[in-house]
Amino acid sequence: MAKISSNTVLRARREDIAFTTADGLTLVGELAVPEDREPAATLVTLHPLPTAGGFMDSHILRKAANRLPELADLAVLRFNTRGTTSPRGTSEGTFGDGIDERADVAAAMAFVRDRGLPRPWLLGWSFGTELALKYGLEHPIEGAILLSPPLHRATEADLRAWNDAEAELVALIPEFDDYLRPEAAAERFAAVPRARLIPVDGGKHLWVGEQQTSRVLDEIVGTVGTAPTPLPREVDEDRVAPPSE
Repeated sequence: MAKISSNTVLRARREDIAFTTADGLTLVGELAVPEDREPAATLVTLHPLPTAGGFMDSHILRKAANRLPELADLAVLRFNTRGTTSPRGTSEGTFGDGIDERADVAAAMAFVRDRGLPRPWLLGWSFGTELALKYGLEHPIEGAILLSPPLHRATEADLRAWNDAEAELVALIPEFDDYLRPEAAAERFAAVPRARLIPVDGGKHLWVGEQQTSRVLDEIVGTVGTAPTPLPREVDEDRVAPPSE
């Protein structure tokens, strides 16, 4: 058996992808799907603030792509929003302060539709939660999962729009978040009482450490419902991807 650690990459079919926004920009990313079966649902990930170091490889999103296709039958789509660079490459354009990125979300969802990827969920982290809240309901999604939502750009009107939506809204709120802690989150999310808030004891905005990572991935999979949780902490050696991946 192999213990799952921060650097573990489990088997999957991984593909470098690119798609084009309505305003003509090429965005780069990666799609990871289960190696030997079709995905049961899809995570469309929206990364933290690129001007503060966020990108498609921000660690929770990278670990979701490294583990969840194998452990939870999920397709995981990661991409760099406009002007963002990662080892995969640089997406064209410049940072749009959460406004121009509306087209980036739309392009990602068009890719999901064109590929026939099932049951899409938005998975936003920090800045990515703002994009999910503001623009998610413009697309056919099963729901949105918010990690460390700061609610800097999302307005009360954005939140209220989720009251009449069929899509689920789940937010993980770290106990020691830098921007929005559980008590304040309860007040802000009062505008959308149907939202499910999950306070995470000991959690921090960046979810550093394997314990916090495992908790976040368990909550994601438990919400989407494609595998039992908690997820395994060890796997058979043959489920680990070859080093070349």
